[in-house]
Amino acid sequence: MALSMTHQFGSLVGTPVAIESTAGEAPATMNAAAVWKTPATNLRCKASKSDVITDGLSPPMSPCRSPVLGGIRPDLNVACQAFTMEAESAVEKEHVSGARWKKGKGSGVPVYVMMALDSVSMGNGVNRKKAVNAAMAALKSAGVEGVMMDVWWGLVEREGPGEYNWGGYNELMDMAKKHGLKVQAVMSFHQCGGNVGDSVTIPLPKWAVEEIDKDPDLAYTDQWGRRNYEYISLGCDTLPVLKGRTPVQCYADFMRAFRDNFKHLLGDTIVEIQVGMGPAGELRYPSYPEQNGTWKFPGIGAFQCYDKYMLSSLKAAADAASKSNWGSTGPTDAGEYNNWPEDTNFFRKEGGGWDSEYGEFFLTWYSQMLLDHGDRILTSTKSVFDNTGVKISVKVAGIHWHYGTRSHAPELTAGYYNTRNRDGYLPIAQMLARHGAVFNFTCIEMRDHEQPQDALCAPEKLVNQVALATQKARVHLAGENALPRYDEHAHEQILKASQLNVEGNLDDTEMCAFTYLRMNQHLFQPDNWRKFVAFVKKMNEGKSTDKCWEQVEREADHFVHVTQPLVQEAVAMMH
Repeated sequence: MALSMTHQFGSLVGTPVAIESTAGEAPATMNAAAVWKTPATNLRCKASKSDVITDGLSPPMSPCRSPVLGGIRPDLNVACQAFTMEAESAVEKEHVSGARWKKGKGSGVPVYVMMALDSVSMGNGVNRKKAVNAAMAALKSAGVEGVMMDVWWGLVEREGPGEYNWGGYNELMDMAKKHGLKVQAVMSFHQCGGNVGDSVTIPLPKWAVEEIDKDPDLAYTDQWGRRNYEYISLGCDTLPVLKGRTPVQCYADFMRAFRDNFKHLLGDTIVEIQVGMGPAGELRYPSYPEQNGTWKFPGIGAFQCYDKYMLSSLKAAADAASKSNWGSTGPTDAGEYNNWPEDTNFFRKEGGGWDSEYGEFFLTWYSQMLLDHGDRILTSTKSVFDNTGVKISVKVAGIHWHYGTRSHAPELTAGYYNTRNRDGYLPIAQMLARHGAVFNFTCIEMRDHEQPQDALCAPEKLVNQVALATQKARVHLAGENALPRYDEHAHEQILKASQLNVEGNLDDTEMCAFTYLRMNQHLFQPDNWRKFVAFVKKMNEGKSTDKCWEQVEREADHFVHVTQPLVQEAVAMMH
């Protein structure tokens, strides 16, 4: 008899992160560039009582189970293949050419699933290999397009500069190819540990950490002298501070080695390179570090410009603007990590420094440094992966708290110069557009009313603003959920956001991809799995479908009968 799938995945796939419960409703007075349009077609339909699938029902035992045969019946693979073919036919194949591609209108949004952070062990092997293999088989059968995996700088080039060990990743890529899954490979040049969802610790390469220990100014630094080892300060991007190489050269060399090692899979199995540009792999400053309790939601964070390399750039910018007295330090009245905007002189709504001539100078410099950092790395990335058939993408953080205030303080400290009076996401989208890169955005699953009212959170309005910015810049938008969610409310919000029903979107453009967080034992619990399979099918159908959601759910429920025993039997045979 098959062991409990949830129990086995709990021991083999890893521990998920608990979701922080929040309540309250964002005020209706929040300013936003536009509002969601009501979809033209009502996708709900009436169903007779006997047809309705309720949340309380567990998937029935599949007819594919055969106690007599003691395993999976031969026709199970046929059924799985049939489902996979149907799912693939629902999504129009993309034509990929270099870093640019076109996607058919209304053709559905392919779903990827993010793998565990520690899928590759510190010994460069695959962790929980049999469980990962079973999970990949189930995901493919459910119509999932592929998986996203972190390729850790701190694992691959751990021992010495230019010494690359691709061990575990060779196995993972081969497993994905065997199951017919595509791969989004993240070039993870940051430390794992210290951020939301970090269940393991993977530091930067030890030789890089040694250089930071020798010169602490290679680390991002706040005004109180705290050093952050999550990612090397962008202030020294072009300086040969890492044993004769610049950080950007190190990143380019790493990506070149990746390309050469996996050239046989590029454009076929490996279809996307997401290049890390900061903490948590995001294009931002480490302004809200959770490590050691430094920051807690929904604090405003702190500027990270106090290492000597950043201060040198600030001084040069101030001298160029004939304001030399502005070049010695960042804002001194911007509060502390866990303050709220109105606690500070710099971020308060009335007469705040952010809205002064000095504030405009500093925030322009601070945000431009981040844009230049992204531009430098993308230039190298494009050079490395030119004509390989892969997309290039960049992740931007969904900083939704205090979005309803005038200053948008948490966005400003992270490097996004977005205020009530200024669009901070359009410059980012325009920079990505110059390189043909995808704008990948988080917090797609969140709804405004789920967040704390007093913190003026507005994730829906933020996602809407970003969608408009990407449309103006003519750059593709992809998404992912910021926190693990398995409920239908989150699924419905993702579906809504992925369809890009915003003012100004006059065609059937949708997100080019969505990455679901994450592969763990909760995803494979029977009720969560049933909801997930239905969610994937809805995403694949796209907004051009003439099916109502209940019909899609009934069809998806049929295939749960296929995937459920596939996972249960595969995991049971591991023992």
